[in-house]
Amino acid sequence: MRYKQISNSLFIANRSRFAEQMEKNTLAILTSNDIKHNNADDMMGFTQNNDLFYLSGIDQEDTILVLYPQAVKPENRAILFVKETSEHIKIWDGEKLTKEQATDISGIERVEWVQDFEKILQLVAFEADGIYLGHNEHIKRLTHSQQTQQDRMILWVKEKYPLHDLHRVAKITRDLRPVKSQIELDLMQQAADISVESFKRVLKTAKPGLKEYELEAELVYNLTKSGATRHAFKPIVASGKNACALHYNANDAICKDGDMVLMDFGVCYANYNSDTTRCFPVNGKFSERQKAVYASVLHCLKEGSKLLKPGVLSADYEKQMGDLVEAELIKLGLLKEVDVAKQNPKKPLYKKYYMHGSAHHIGLDVHDVGLYSRPFEVGMVLTCEPGIYIPEEGIGCRLENDYVLTENGNRNLTADMPIEIEDIEALMQNQD
Repeated sequence: MRYKQISNSLFIANRSRFAEQMEKNTLAILTSNDIKHNNADDMMGFTQNNDLFYLSGIDQEDTILVLYPQAVKPENRAILFVKETSEHIKIWDGEKLTKEQATDISGIERVEWVQDFEKILQLVAFEADGIYLGHNEHIKRLTHSQQTQQDRMILWVKEKYPLHDLHRVAKITRDLRPVKSQIELDLMQQAADISVESFKRVLKTAKPGLKEYELEAELVYNLTKSGATRHAFKPIVASGKNACALHYNANDAICKDGDMVLMDFGVCYANYNSDTTRCFPVNGKFSERQKAVYASVLHCLKEGSKLLKPGVLSADYEKQMGDLVEAELIKLGLLKEVDVAKQNPKKPLYKKYYMHGSAHHIGLDVHDVGLYSRPFEVGMVLTCEPGIYIPEEGIGCRLENDYVLTENGNRNLTADMPIEIEDIEALMQNQD
């Protein structure tokens, strides 16, 4: 693995907390993700199922975890199934985890080969009254049009054990995962630190005439050199009017003199993610208008992040952030105070220039699991990302940091990433 091995105390604690929320005399089955294929013999990089990783730390395909806290036999209370290495696999793909290595990573004493899963499960399943199964229940899920390993497991269990009660793994993990342990926060800080250095490389490289993907390449270089696993998501490197398309990621336009670049990117380190956005002038000097828009967004970030507090509801926070942006839009001459005073509250005028939310959970998923009807709590990590987008002026500006909520205010994981106008200009004008 690229990252330093995580203490298995994290996964042991996670399993204990998960077991506490399981119904009486039930077992849970969690599966790894599939390896996705492109064409011919090519495949995409493997990404582990985050609920399985959260409970086991295993970052390998063809893995199954069975938890049965109330099993009569202690050896049946946690069973990890992993892929067995063969001579063929060794030659073509390299060795897979040994049983001993899987135990060391996960803290699970009983490790079996995955081909023995059905036989071993049958020996314990009929003792249980119900079965927990995983499924991608994220509000923005993208797997609805394709069958996943989780989907196949659900169908198989329904056929094999039709009279067992079925329960949802996601109902428990969406409750546990939003509040991060210190180990998790340290991993997220590592991802954030790599992001900081990556952005500094970009500032020292940017100049008129470069393609957006040349700036993206600087992110890739530092990400790889620093031992990160991958981008947290496909980065957005949007110059000029491209920055007004929220999910633009073609990254193939020329960065022109006088334009501003919006860069929204994240680093995945040990499966934990950062998510940051910065804007900067291609030529190293903000125009007066760019400076004014940037200053307004930065004001909203600084004031809005103060609103991320334990006990606050997401809807109330977003309303207050909208009010902050609205006031700045009036200052910028984009809205008139008289029109705002008589607007339809259900269709606020600021939505023309600021049309997205600001705070989302972040962790194993960039948009991490968790109910937004739940008040914010100490230990949650949330983004703050206000923006102002003016297509008619070719200006799109968004600024984003990652904040840990504490009992004494929040802590910015990305505090070292340059954000003040003078700091950005100084770095760009000293590119040696």
